[in-house]
Amino acid sequence: MYVRTVAAAAAVLGITLSALAGPASATPPPLRTGGPKAGPAAAPHAGPKAPPLAGLLGLPVVYAHRGASAYAPENTLASIDLAAQLGMDWVENDVQRTKDGVLVVIHDDTLKRTTDVQKVFPKRSPWRVKDFTAAEIARLDAGSWFRPEFAGARIPTLREYLDRVQLNQGRLLLEVKKPELYPGIEREILDLLDSRGWLDARHVASRLVVQSFSADSVALVHRMRPDVVTAFLGAPPEEDLERYAAFSDRINPWFREINAEWVARVHALRGPHGKAMEVDTWIVDDPDTTQRVVEMGVDGIISNRPDLVRRTVYGY
Repeated sequence: MYVRTVAAAAAVLGITLSALAGPASATPPPLRTGGPKAGPAAAPHAGPKAPPLAGLLGLPVVYAHRGASAYAPENTLASIDLAAQLGMDWVENDVQRTKDGVLVVIHDDTLKRTTDVQKVFPKRSPWRVKDFTAAEIARLDAGSWFRPEFAGARIPTLREYLDRVQLNQGRLLLEVKKPELYPGIEREILDLLDSRGWLDARHVASRLVVQSFSADSVALVHRMRPDVVTAFLGAPPEEDLERYAAFSDRINPWFREINAEWVARVHALRGPHGKAMEVDTWIVDDPDTTQRVVEMGVDGIISNRPDLVRRTVYGY
C-alpha cells in the first residue's frame, strides 16, 4: 500500500515523468558504447535521472548493484554505462588489488567465475586476483561468460572506473572488498579517489559512499578521511549498533536479515557526522520485496535490476 501511495504522489508532483524517463520496460535499451572494448569517449550520455522525489517524499534511493548487472556483465564499464542509460544516479562496485599493486574492480577474490582465466592461464589455479598482475588481468575476457555480445569486455582498473562514472555524471557506492587480503588498500583507494577528483567537497557531500563488510576497514577509512560518508555491510544485533555509530554513517544489511523495528533502531542513532544513521539494503530484485523493504523504512535499495525497483517505488 505504501509504495502505491507514494507512486501516486509522484505522479501528482510531476506528470511529465513519463516524458523524462521514456516508457517503462522490463528490457533495458541496447547499450550504446561502440562495443565492450570502447574507451571512455564512447560512453553514452547519462540517461534521464530521477527527479528529487526521494527528498520530497522520503522515498529510498536506488543503487545499481555492480552496475546494471542483470543486463550486462557485473562491474564492467558496459554495466555502468547501461546503468547510466537507464537513468540511475548511483552505481555500486567492488575494489581489490593486483599482484603489482593496481586497484581493480571485481567482486570475487578469484578470477574464475567472471573471466576466461582458466583458458588463458590454465596452470595458475586457484586464480586469485592478488596473484595476477594488472597486465595479465587486462588480457582476460570478462564479458563472454555473461552473453556472447559482451565478448571482449575487460575488468576495469579503479581509475578507469572512476573516470567513467564521472563522465556519466554518476555517484559511487564503493566497497572495499576483503581488505584482510590487501593490507593498506584503504589508503590506496583514498589516494586514488583524491587524485581523480573524488574527494573534493562536492563529491564528499553527495556523490561518494565507502563501505565494507569489515568494521575495521570502515573505521580506518573514517579515521583517515573523517569527511567521507561510510557504511558497514551487515546487520549487527540491536545492542551493538551504537558501537558502529562511532565510525559509520550507514548500516547496509541483506534484506532477509532485518525488519521495521531494526531499521527504526538504526534511525534512532546518530552517526559520526551528527545525522541520523541510514539503512541501504541489498540485493532487492523484485516488486514484492521492494514493497516490503520500503514499508520497513529503508533509505536505499541496492539492486541488480534498478530499473524494476525504480518503477516499483517511483511509478515510472
